[in-house]
Amino acid sequence: MKLKFTKMEGIGNDYVYVDATKDDIRLSPEQIQKISNRNFGVGGDGVIFIRKSEMAEFQMDMYNSDGSSSEMCGNGLRCVGKFIYDSGLTKNLQPKIETGAGILTLDMKLDSQNLVEMVTVDMGEPILVPKNIPMIWDGVEPVMDQTKKIGSREYKISSVSMGNPHCIIFVDDTKKYPVLEEGPIIENYLELFPRRVNVEFVSVLGKDHLFQRTWERGAGETLACGTGACAVAVSAHLTGRTGRKVRIDLLGGTLYIDWRENNHVFMTGPATTVFSGEISI
Repeated sequence: MKLKFTKMEGIGNDYVYVDATKDDIRLSPEQIQKISNRNFGVGGDGVIFIRKSEMAEFQMDMYNSDGSSSEMCGNGLRCVGKFIYDSGLTKNLQPKIETGAGILTLDMKLDSQNLVEMVTVDMGEPILVPKNIPMIWDGVEPVMDQTKKIGSREYKISSVSMGNPHCIIFVDDTKKYPVLEEGPIIENYLELFPRRVNVEFVSVLGKDHLFQRTWERGAGETLACGTGACAVAVSAHLTGRTGRKVRIDLLGGTLYIDWRENNHVFMTGPATTVFSGEISI
């Protein structure tokens, strides 16, 4: 079987996109792994199928590079918007997309060639009740800067879901932090996070300015994570580190997050097409 695809990235968070609006394309976890492999496949943090939706204009069906499904990816969603507009599937610059985190609305800006360049996503309301993240935790109050032993270390953790679960840890120097060693330990600590968790290691660079590295469940360290940036912004504000509007630098670029008074989190960043092609699977 030959599969047509488009490789896209949002500040380095790269996925392989497949138009499944006409043909109901379904792939096995092994096929997802093959496509995502950076040595023997197209290469990416996973595969995203764009499907028809009965509840919105389109559906984003997302899979990590290990073949497991995931609810949402903010950077991936921005690229979905660019894909459907630039390829002519829609002419609506404010489409609604069905995701595993609900129906989300995009607001897309065009460049001089009438191609989508920047996208703002209404990411919805953050989930702060521990059992809904989900976490195995007593009480209903938000988990913010709480000390917890995981493995052989104690961490001060904060936890937020933006449709998928995030564990946020503020550190002095994120660039030098052993993310590759500690990320997978926290991700797979099922006694606390029964569905595994994305882990953000964050340092404060200045007023309303943060730097973030992400260990993403099912993918390892990624250059960026949009839902993670939203979770970081929420936890940074709730712990008194920033205001409600922040700039977050990640390994792949910069996102701007605005947690508005209506409790919705808005994320703004670029979306880029890398190349298109065809692969045998």
